Amino acid sequence: MKKNDNAPNSCKKSTTNTPQATGQAAKSARTVVVAGIPDGLLQDDVMTDILMIHFQMSKNNGGDVEEVMYPTAKKGVAYVTFEDQEVVESVLKKDEHRLEDRRLSRCYPLKVTHYCENVFTSVTSVLNMSIFKDQFVLEDLIQEFKKKSTALSFGPLQSNGHISVQGSFPAIKLLRDFLLLKAKSLSEKDNREESKFHRRPRRRLQQHGLTTETSDFVRDADGEKQAVVLDTDIYCYMKRFFPRTFLVNDVVISPITDGDITTVYIKNAGSRSDAGQVLRIKEKIENQSIKLHNTLRKRRIYFEEHIRDQKQRYGQVCKSLKARYPHVLVILCDTHADVIGNSSEIFEFTKEVSTKIQSLFDTR
Repeated sequence: MKKNDNAPNSCKKSTTNTPQATGQAAKSARTVVVAGIPDGLLQDDVMTDILMIHFQMSKNNGGDVEEVMYPTAKKGVAYVTFEDQEVVESVLKKDEHRLEDRRLSRCYPLKVTHYCENVFTSVTSVLNMSIFKDQFVLEDLIQEFKKKSTALSFGPLQSNGHISVQGSFPAIKLLRDFLLLKAKSLSEKDNREESKFHRRPRRRLQQHGLTTETSDFVRDADGEKQAVVLDTDIYCYMKRFFPRTFLVNDVVISPITDGDITTVYIKNAGSRSDAGQVLRIKEKIENQSIKLHNTLRKRRIYFEEHIRDQKQRYGQVCKSLKARYPHVLVILCDTHADVIGNSSEIFEFTKEVSTKIQSLFDTR
């Protein structure tokens, strides 16, 4: 799998061209994230009304509001959707938003930032379907995939049995799990036929293009060994902020990173280990990763090619801001820095980084 990440310093949005996805993308482009709302002072419907009035006022560069989502999963945060996308840019240009109303005892400063639908939505995977060619008509099988996975976009089927698939990481992972079950059913069918007729050699799934993790899944489906496929950035965030997820007594957890994808293998450490614990750990990792996919956002800062030591300077600046943004993860690469966290924090973080970097050059 390979993540499609071509937009500099922006959050990625789904490229699936279904009517539903197009509508969602349009709504996300018309939505802002509002943080700093005084929590618990008033009834939720009253605060919603105050927010709507604030963002409709011309002095706040506002306009017609389609929807206000409050409260949300994050304390003191609301999502405001405008009828016109241009209002978003106008609202964001205002230097300071202060929430004022006669029903409030004082005014409250607000942080208003862009909203993005997901952190990692455009993932491309090339599937090798040749393993199924002796048992299924591949075109019919792919049509079945399309019905089950309407959020995915499928490329043309190649003569070698390969087909490209694009969509969200969780959706592609569900498709992968479906393929593994198909492969497992073929293996079990071969075993039954081999036992019955004693003449047909068992098909080796790994020789037909499935990866090592696929054969592990089939062989160890009894719970003694399991594999979880994660987006590498999600894995890094979990490793940094939820380290105990990967530190469990009597269980060996081994991550293998291959570019954008990290496969986490889970197996018992000894004969006295509880086989059911492996399944519980797998479920815990999967649930945590799905939660992070739904809450995290990502921005990418590209380094200037003509300026030397950019990576080192950005690293120093990011380190200096760590105490103020304890839940932001920065991954430094040779050409860019990926900033991962919740929407409002990474917006403020990247803005401060840019300001500090610029001041460094101004003092030279």
